[in-house]
Amino acid sequence: MRNESYDAYVRIIHAELVAAMGCTEPIAIAYCAAKTAQVLGFQPERMRVACSGNIVKNVMGVVVPNSGGEKGIDVAAVLGAVGGNADLGLEVISGVTDGQRAKAAALLKDKDYCRCEVIENGDNLHIAVTAEAQGHTATVEIRGDHTHIVRIQKDGATLFSADAPAAEGASGEDELTALKEYLSVEEILEFADRVDLEQVRQPLERQIDNNSRISLEGLTNDYGVRVGKSLLKKNTGDDLSTRARAMAAAGSDARMGGCAMPVVINSGSGNQGITVSMPVVAYANDMGVPHDKLLRALIVSNLISIHQKRFLGNLSAYCGATSAACGAVCGIAYLCGYGYETIANTITNTLATISGMVCDGAKPSCAAKIASALDAAFMAFELQREGGVFAPGEGLVRSDVEKTIRAVGQMGREGMKSTDSEILDIMLGDG
Repeated sequence: MRNESYDAYVRIIHAELVAAMGCTEPIAIAYCAAKTAQVLGFQPERMRVACSGNIVKNVMGVVVPNSGGEKGIDVAAVLGAVGGNADLGLEVISGVTDGQRAKAAALLKDKDYCRCEVIENGDNLHIAVTAEAQGHTATVEIRGDHTHIVRIQKDGATLFSADAPAAEGASGEDELTALKEYLSVEEILEFADRVDLEQVRQPLERQIDNNSRISLEGLTNDYGVRVGKSLLKKNTGDDLSTRARAMAAAGSDARMGGCAMPVVINSGSGNQGITVSMPVVAYANDMGVPHDKLLRALIVSNLISIHQKRFLGNLSAYCGATSAACGAVCGIAYLCGYGYETIANTITNTLATISGMVCDGAKPSCAAKIASALDAAFMAFELQREGGVFAPGEGLVRSDVEKTIRAVGQMGREGMKSTDSEILDIMLGDG
């Protein structure tokens, strides 16, 4: 393995596996609003929030944590401005008090206090918050990544300006995008085998701890339509794959239902972070493998998911549960002692089966999509173990796994653009 690849993979893990509270899109809005209020220096008297369609799509159906069960762009923005701490990043509203929550609720009763609008024809991930108070105005703009600020202005003067990150899979000088150019299935497996775990232990241990906690929360209490609890209840034979699906789905149940527990994300998504980790944890616990072996398997699951998502972008019409579920089962295959050929064929079979499941926003049904994606990935693994793998030329399957990953990325990133627009039109319609 090349030294530059090794170093890149360590940095990717630290950059991608970070903690976030709640669905990352409303939290990104809260973060942007908190930063805007900080720059303004006063409690905003009026606010305006502009978001790209993909942000809107992922905010409409999900409860904002610490909001008292409320949903919406305005809820996230006002709660961030009133009670947020921008220094906490994606845990910006973790410290909201009862008094701040009540104050935000009172402000939201004035429908003109926070005006929301859609940014047309911009980046998929784009947020701009403008706030006014005592004759002053401040604006903070985020593009490309959930906490990547590209513009700060106060009273018409630009205080900060930066380039937006290049789109995933595209050329550009964004550091993280450039690092991901080193990713390949073969080198991911080699890295997992040889990495000094002390260099990546902290984010992986945090992923196990945080995501296990929210999974247990979803299995213990009632959120959404209780996908995880229902799967577990049905699992009278104690099938391990069903238990693994239940653990992942339950974490999403809780998260989409407004649970304030933090999760460690993958590719900018808490749901994907839960999906890549909890099935691997379930199998490791059942198999009784050494803890460090679990960490190495999580390296495989996380990086294979990130590898697929770099060609898709963080937000699109392509449901990221597919990539995360594929990564998780590859991590399980690694845990079971399988090597490159089995894992490459598992990726091929998964992508040949379930690619194209649409993302129609963050909401309770994400838990069911996670369970379905994992079911398809487990089937892909079993097909491979029986000697079955889909052949080049069958749909999007190409001559090797890397070309197949790129083909699916092109389909999701470019081919599903019109699907994304149509989904948003339907969601914003009167039906």
